Amino acid sequence: MRTEKHHKGWNEIKTNDSWALFKIMGEFVNGFEKMSQIGPCVSIFGSARTKPGAPFYELTVETAQKIAEAGYGVITGGGPGIMEAGNKGAHLAGGTSVGLNIELPFEQHDNPYIDSDKSLDFDYFFVRKVMFVKYSQGFVVMPGGFGTLDELFEAITLIQTNKIQKFPIVLVGKTFWTGLMDWVKNTMLEVKNISPQDLDLISIVDTADEVVEIIDAFYKGHNLTPNF
Repeated sequence: MRTEKHHKGWNEIKTNDSWALFKIMGEFVNGFEKMSQIGPCVSIFGSARTKPGAPFYELTVETAQKIAEAGYGVITGGGPGIMEAGNKGAHLAGGTSVGLNIELPFEQHDNPYIDSDKSLDFDYFFVRKVMFVKYSQGFVVMPGGFGTLDELFEAITLIQTNKIQKFPIVLVGKTFWTGLMDWVKNTMLEVKNISPQDLDLISIVDTADEVVEIIDAFYKGHNLTPNF
């Protein structure tokens, strides 16, 4: 009897999983249709917990403004903190301001600086991550937590394995990022778990001007197109 109940419950789970495919497909279709019309963009990542007035919040606003003034749109995760600062900077510069919002039980809510026609909602992190990677011409990574590291290493992995075209990855905040990258170079690289060229596209800077210079320099020799 217990086995029959167990099998019944398992079959219900499998049925629900099958129907979930339609929702997943819908998120992909909606994302592709909207994002493909936006044009070249740079994604900005960082902590949702960074408050307005904090040094990295204000640096993100400045960075996003200069990115927009250079002709790129700005994509963020659509929420508070560094995400809000990125959208705010693009908005202040009159540039394209995109928010890829994720449904979460805490922390996440749309910030007010996203263009009204460029706010997308996602239930699935993996669908949202595809949009970030496919339609970004660069990643600007401010100090953040696990989600920020997830996006960073996802991009590095996809470039390393030639699943996407190369694009610049700029870490902002030397005091925050240098320890991590030293460990990558002195431990991972030292034991040959990665190759030296895997780190070629990663830069660590402290200023907004340096971010824009790196992105502009890269695209003097590369086309601005979707990444896969």
